[in-house]
Amino acid sequence: MQTLQIDSEYITIGQFLKLADCISTGGQAKFFLQENEVKVNGKNENRRGRKLYPGDEVEIEGVGQFRVIRS
Repeated sequence: MQTLQIDSEYITIGQFLKLADCISTGGQAKFFLQENEVKVNGKNENRRGRKLYPGDEVEIEGVGQFRVIRS
C-alpha cells in the first residue's frame, strides 16, 4: 500500500486523483470516476467532491491502494 501525504485537514477525490497521477486535470475526475472503480474504505465511490481524511484508504482498480496521511 502506498501513502499519499496531505498538508490540509482533507482532500477531495478529484485532488487525490491528480496527486496520484491518475489524471492530469481536475476536469477529468468526473470521467475517470465513471469509467474506473474507485473504493474509499472498501465502499464504491463516484463523487469527485468526496472528502478524504487522514487514515482513509483508497483503492483504484488497475492502479493500486493508497492510504491518506497528514504530513
